Amino acid sequence: MIIVEREHSYFMVTQNDHAKIAGDIARNCKDDYFFDLTRTQEVQLAIQEHDRGWIDLDTSPVWNDKTEKPYSFIDYPIVLKISFYKKGLNEVEKMSKYAGLLCSLHYSSFIQDPTEPEVREFLNEEKQRQEQLLKELQIVGNEKMNETLMYHLDLLKFCDYLSLYICLNEPGDNKKIHPFFQNGFPQLFPFVADKPIVAHWKNQETVSLSLSPLKGELEVELPFWAVSKDQIEKLGILDAYKDTPVTIWKIAFK
Repeated sequence: MIIVEREHSYFMVTQNDHAKIAGDIARNCKDDYFFDLTRTQEVQLAIQEHDRGWIDLDTSPVWNDKTEKPYSFIDYPIVLKISFYKKGLNEVEKMSKYAGLLCSLHYSSFIQDPTEPEVREFLNEEKQRQEQLLKELQIVGNEKMNETLMYHLDLLKFCDYLSLYICLNEPGDNKKIHPFFQNGFPQLFPFVADKPIVAHWKNQETVSLSLSPLKGELEVELPFWAVSKDQIEKLGILDAYKDTPVTIWKIAFK
């Protein structure tokens, strides 16, 4: 769950809803920016489905007694979530081996401190998955295909970050930017001369990009729950979440 604390409530977005928006972004990127057009649909699939492992987890938000806030995707206990990561990756691989490889590389890249035995086991298993898929897809030893794979991985991460941008930053406020985006998006692309792409709120419904890879203006719909702190105190996080109606927020990328 993606969670932003506000004065009287928690702004909550499921990971899968966020991933669907990342998929919308990917489907609206200019065709030329996929390089290998034979893989376009599989790359788009990977981007849309990269957070499948969170679907079950996000049905029941959990309270963190230590921080006295709901657990978010950032601080959710790693040992508990890696089994769901694996489930999601297995499901994506069944849909597409190339998409499964991209998602596996994505998850392996952001687990930086594998101190827990379960995490080390997960990383070892994903390394094995990657090696097997690289062989099956005949990418091993093919420098051009490997470069394209790494480019597609950056495209996945960019779409992920752009979707996260609207989830983690207060709409219309460019003064308080989440640390993820302080220096623009970390992915560098040749079509922007390897300079960071920077996002900026034009107003509460519009985000502009310093250089957009999109075909044109894109409007997305973000479902969210504004869960009242008073309701959480009365009912607990799970019942308060379930009693909160979903709101649809329309946002345009330009």
